[in-house]
Amino acid sequence: MSGKRRTDRIRAGSDVLHERATRVLAGGVNSPVRAFKAVGGSPVFVERMAGAYVYDVDGNEYVDLVGSWGPAIVGHAHPEVVAAVTVAAARGLSFGACHAAEADLAEMVVGALPSVDVVRFVNSGTEASMSAIRLARGVTGRSRVLKFIGCYHGHVDGLLVAAGSGAATFGAPDSAGVPDSYAQETLLAPYNDLAAAERIMDEYGRGVAAILVEPVAGNMGYVEPVAGFLDGLRSLCDRHGSLLVFDEVMTGFRVAWGGYQNICGVRPDITCLGKVVGGGMPVAAYGGPRALMEQVSPLGPVYQAGTLSGNPLGMAAGVATLRLCAVEGFYGALQEKASVLTAGLQHAATASGFSVQTGSIGGMLGMAFTDRPVHDFMDAEACDHDLYAKFFRQMLDRGVWLPPSGYEAMFVSSAHDDRAIDRVVSAAHASFTDLSA
Repeated sequence: MSGKRRTDRIRAGSDVLHERATRVLAGGVNSPVRAFKAVGGSPVFVERMAGAYVYDVDGNEYVDLVGSWGPAIVGHAHPEVVAAVTVAAARGLSFGACHAAEADLAEMVVGALPSVDVVRFVNSGTEASMSAIRLARGVTGRSRVLKFIGCYHGHVDGLLVAAGSGAATFGAPDSAGVPDSYAQETLLAPYNDLAAAERIMDEYGRGVAAILVEPVAGNMGYVEPVAGFLDGLRSLCDRHGSLLVFDEVMTGFRVAWGGYQNICGVRPDITCLGKVVGGGMPVAAYGGPRALMEQVSPLGPVYQAGTLSGNPLGMAAGVATLRLCAVEGFYGALQEKASVLTAGLQHAATASGFSVQTGSIGGMLGMAFTDRPVHDFMDAEACDHDLYAKFFRQMLDRGVWLPPSGYEAMFVSSAHDDRAIDRVVSAAHASFTDLSA
């Protein structure tokens, strides 16, 4: 049965590789969340992914709800995307020069986002956020940025901040190696708290270059903006002469064609993109109105460069992926899959007496172990993360690949058919039943 726990599931190969990796990789991983610290145990090592499934080095199959943290919107190793990358690879892995595919992908992005006339491709979401902040500072002549507690914009020094003791307005370093002076340029407010943002801007707005926000937060679980929050940020920026930056690295082309801004109707000054826009390759971008983007070198004084930016393999993967996403009805079908899955997870929890909060938009979804709605990072912290860790391990043993942290969103793809979704829901019922025993 698909819901039966695989107590005979073998992960010896993963254990051997983990031991080997810890000798030569920092912490045995190349990104901290992969280390399984939040859920216990050692990480599973992947051999391949295909469609809606993950296969580990020991031959175990899992239904995937991570999607490489979002990019795999058409499923893993989609034949059309693989074919496009294969053709591009035969022509050269990296040009470090101009080529047509850069314009091909840029035209698709610009055509999908009314707020964007011009883009600049980079290699990661971190790079996109860093470059957007530099651009905002360059054009406004101001140094400070306002961000929201719990929103993650990459490992940029000035954004790796937490609320400082005492007055929580100013940031304090949240990582070793970040100077206090960097963190002091960052102002903090709770996500979804427009009143707090307004108080901060009324006091410090004349020095704020930009307000930076995930329109739908995906790094404190899955948290949607409350009514009026994003519109209010737009008004605050207009009032104080600051720029509004939407970090749509996660939501761009994931929740809708273009991004969440096309759903909510709020137009940012700068948009950061990544993940889906590169089809799973290391591609990201930032963009905005022509007059603003012409301040970027070589036309303007704001310098930003990258040898691998606009990499031909990444551009090919992005174009192929967005062509698949552009098919009529694609996002409606994706939303239906996510809705069916969240309803199934909710029912599985409730039937066993557990309180969870679920939600979804497009192909992005979340499940929080709490009996109260989650609106900000404090709500997310109050969730039962120990219970999530137990649920994660139960689901992993039943062949479901969940994010190894309760602070992460989940994702479905167009490759998730009824069979895959039924397997997840069946596994959830069995897991919650075991947890309630």
